[in-house]
Amino acid sequence: MANDSSDFARSMAIATSGLRAQAGRMRVISENIANADSTSATAGGDPYRRKVPTFSSALDRTLDAQVVTLGRIKPDQSDFRVKYEPTNPAADASGNVKYPNVNSVVEMTDMRDAQRSYEANVNIISATRRMIQRTLDILKA
Repeated sequence: MANDSSDFARSMAIATSGLRAQAGRMRVISENIANADSTSATAGGDPYRRKVPTFSSALDRTLDAQVVTLGRIKPDQSDFRVKYEPTNPAADASGNVKYPNVNSVVEMTDMRDAQRSYEANVNIISATRRMIQRTLDILKA
């Protein structure tokens, strides 16, 4: 029984780490979407730069299990979108305005993927809880 309970705890810890990592990923994606059409506050300046979440794994020594964590948030170094808008206050001397290197379609696809991963981890936690409850019910009988 002790081994089973540690397996339940390990399962919950791994799924919980996945929840935290995907929630962090969704926050970064939301920020990207919110800033997709922003421009620089100064003429000719750089706008918001898309952020890319990374993941890393770590050993949870108390459970002897690999868990996932949200790693560094890296700036996307791809080029900004440039539009000729000479009347825009953010335009440079040539009349060009830099817009963020955010593609809303890519961000929405990433968001959907993160949501599915989040839901999968929620399902693991729910299934583990049901197994624990059934085990307790069997032990009571």
